[in-house]
Amino acid sequence: MWLEDLLRNQLRRLLAKENHIALENRISLLDRRLRDIDEFGLYLHIPFCRQICPYCPYNKEIYHPEIAERYARAVIEEIDIYSEMVGDRPVTSFYIGGGTPTTMLYSGLDKILEHVFESFNMQCGIHMESHPDDLSLDNLNVIISMGVEHLSIGVEALQDHHLKTLHRPYTVERVRAAVERAVGQGFKCVNADSIFALPNQTYSELEQAGYALVEMGVDQVAAYPLFRFPYTKWAHISKENNYRRFSVFKRRKMLGILERIFYDAGFERTSVWAFTRSGVPKYCSVTVPLYIGLGASGGSYLKDVFYLNTFNVHEYIRALESGRMPIALSLDLSENVQMAGWLYWRIYETRFKRSDFQKRFGKEFDEVYGEYMRRLSLVGFLSDDRDEIVLSDNGAYWLHVLQDLFSNEYISRLWGTSKQEPWPEKVIL
Repeated sequence: MWLEDLLRNQLRRLLAKENHIALENRISLLDRRLRDIDEFGLYLHIPFCRQICPYCPYNKEIYHPEIAERYARAVIEEIDIYSEMVGDRPVTSFYIGGGTPTTMLYSGLDKILEHVFESFNMQCGIHMESHPDDLSLDNLNVIISMGVEHLSIGVEALQDHHLKTLHRPYTVERVRAAVERAVGQGFKCVNADSIFALPNQTYSELEQAGYALVEMGVDQVAAYPLFRFPYTKWAHISKENNYRRFSVFKRRKMLGILERIFYDAGFERTSVWAFTRSGVPKYCSVTVPLYIGLGASGGSYLKDVFYLNTFNVHEYIRALESGRMPIALSLDLSENVQMAGWLYWRIYETRFKRSDFQKRFGKEFDEVYGEYMRRLSLVGFLSDDRDEIVLSDNGAYWLHVLQDLFSNEYISRLWGTSKQEPWPEKVIL
């Protein structure tokens, strides 16, 4: 643990030039900052699930229709606040996550989306997460009628005993049928989330799951290892059942198995964990440069400020019903932190252009990060072709291991505190 803390502190000082990062309970002046952007993305958080998966780190609670309907009205109030500030600036990405967004198909989601398209200059379609048990043919038609073009399905595993371990409420037969129904509905991209490095998972089981995902006809697979956040129930379950964590080397081997399967099937790597069929627009959630977050726990990033709504659904609703912004924490970002954040997410995407950095910050990329890129190139982690930098498969994996070291502890502190306290005074990262 002390070694991880040391490495984490060194990475923060190296990239962000900060001794510590502190989010505080205050609302920044947003009008000026929103006028300072040319375009932005929207994120909408739906915090409801029909059951709570023990490994999930995201903000969620059990779904109740009457609370969901109040929540929808509160989100509409939040939309009205932002639409006045941003005017006709274009929205170039719209992502709906959770929780389980499809819990609200019949309790206000349609009203929220209708209001989004009435209130903002929408220049994009919708990317949305879903649960396999919500993907009946009737529900899929409703989802399409709402304007969802890119659908993600939480498959998670494709052996019944692993689904049981993860407390997923369906069988392999049911999830395969749900995925195949969705694939046949004409979405621009159907993504399947799949977890590997599951307790006692074998290489042959992983290989079987990889081939099955290809056979089901999905356009993209987001395959990521089972993360263990200390504030989730999974931390207790793992200890109670003596589940051993796979080493980073075994996880690398597992990811290599999936890489081989997906590349052979005509997929391309589009992020550290995502593989997309060639020629298909990727389903993407987390790498939008600037965005506004709506809903409980919605996070927003506007060039020089990051802020986070309260995680507590009832406090979120209460704030907007009384005419207040639901922002719980905010952080003014120094230029060094902005540049480090930009590089973090470009690494996640596995390819980026120096010219995009210069356009964003008015500085030459090599003046800031050139020496680091040269060293990474020497060890085979990336290829460097003038403007574009592309990570190799090994580089994508090992750099993300470093990112996890840097970020997961911070996420645990920020989200763990925010789940316990609706309006924290301060969170130091």
